[in-house]
Amino acid sequence: MERTLVLLKPDAAQRGLVGHIISRFETKGLKLIALKMRTFPSDHLEQHYEVHKERPFFKNLVGFMSSGPVVAMCLEGKDAIKVVRQMVGATNSREAAPGTIRGDYGMSFSNNLVHASDGPDTAKSEMALWFNDEAEISEWEPANLGWTYNIAEELS
Repeated sequence: MERTLVLLKPDAAQRGLVGHIISRFETKGLKLIALKMRTFPSDHLEQHYEVHKERPFFKNLVGFMSSGPVVAMCLEGKDAIKVVRQMVGATNSREAAPGTIRGDYGMSFSNNLVHASDGPDTAKSEMALWFNDEAEISEWEPANLGWTYNIAEELS
């Protein structure tokens, strides 16, 4: 099983879409293993978006992300990173395919509702930043695991 970080940005919270978006991940079969909501300080967000520090949009991105509550969560599932990124859709919400989160709920390039880790190394470092206490991660097995996956084929 693979783990990934997902952030629901302040626009998702302000528009009342948090429950809808989380529900889509759970309905898909991804397991929610960590969740927190708060307005995070700029230094935390600067660390998260450090790879973009030299880009012209960095200051606006940090300002946007610190403008309201962010929901940080870890999801787990087979190929979770790829599955989540497919579900999220293209960065520019106007170009995101219908059926994706951004395609169904978004109209903006900048206010695009969701951040999702883009690879295993990024997911690991992002999860460590957002959930630095191991006690924040819940280790559990859903009762419907055998109905979500063919255990003999996919999880062996």
